[in-house]
Amino acid sequence: MIEVEHLSKIYGSTPAITDVTFSVEPGEILGLLGPNGAGKTTTMRILAGYLPATNGNARIAGYDVHENSLAVRQRIGYLPETPPLYPDMTVEGFLHFVARIKGVSAGDRSNKVVAAIKRCNLEDKQQVIIRKLSKGYRQRVGIAQAIVHDPPAIILDEPTVGLDPRQIIEVRNLIKSLAGTHTIILSTHILPEVSMTCSRVAIINRGKLVATNTPENLMTQLTGGSGYEIEIEGEAALAKQVLQNIAGVSLVESIPTAAGHQPQANRAYLRVISQPGKEPGRDIATTLVRAGFGLHELRRVNATLEDVFLQLTTEEKHLEAVTEF
Repeated sequence: MIEVEHLSKIYGSTPAITDVTFSVEPGEILGLLGPNGAGKTTTMRILAGYLPATNGNARIAGYDVHENSLAVRQRIGYLPETPPLYPDMTVEGFLHFVARIKGVSAGDRSNKVVAAIKRCNLEDKQQVIIRKLSKGYRQRVGIAQAIVHDPPAIILDEPTVGLDPRQIIEVRNLIKSLAGTHTIILSTHILPEVSMTCSRVAIINRGKLVATNTPENLMTQLTGGSGYEIEIEGEAALAKQVLQNIAGVSLVESIPTAAGHQPQANRAYLRVISQPGKEPGRDIATTLVRAGFGLHELRRVNATLEDVFLQLTTEEKHLEAVTEF
């Protein structure tokens, strides 16, 4: 549905994005993730036809964004970071206006507006002046204007920025309800939003795409997946040799302390990373006790998307092994 190939945008001599390539399948939600200034908004503005690319190509629903800009705009819904609203119009009046300028036929216009209002849970606000709405409701109106013409692709730039926790959950559930019938690109730097909303993630750092995959695969392949933190009484080097031979263990390493603990004399602290799909915790405990080590704590730890994000954006690491184009 959405194909981006070697996309670059240069302002003067400063590259905003460089050689960005990814695709989004029909009905999928792709999270475009990156720190502030990474190039997320530039990428989305190019896809929406708001900015021209310096190099590369982008297609939406088979139409080239540059060569068939009008056809692309008819097939996308776009919500920039600041919703494009007319504050002195009512919600219903504004959506009728948007539907008209987006080319919805007069015969279908009322049905499309009613459907967008219902989908965004705006029934009790449709006669309210937009400037009187809370930020959360204004954000819903912004999403409603993006979907009022029922486009196959939707581009959402930071749709929950500035919302309170309850509003974030409501908008997140709304976005998830659009999946399947719409293809969505969701830009954000809020990591929990990606895990809870998106089926796949593309991470941009300093204008370059550094990884794209499912959140689960990224967490497994980039951080080693789940594992255990261990506090023992005994020599760390000997314990590492014993643990490395256990089936299902991929890596054993020393750490300064177990999380939340102060180091103590005669104690060793280890992290054991398990192989994907394996849970060797019971064998770890049994092996350590039989080998004569004093086992003070064995604690399961799981990799998070935050671990992935920090690894890719602070270490500037580009891992081809986890990138799917």
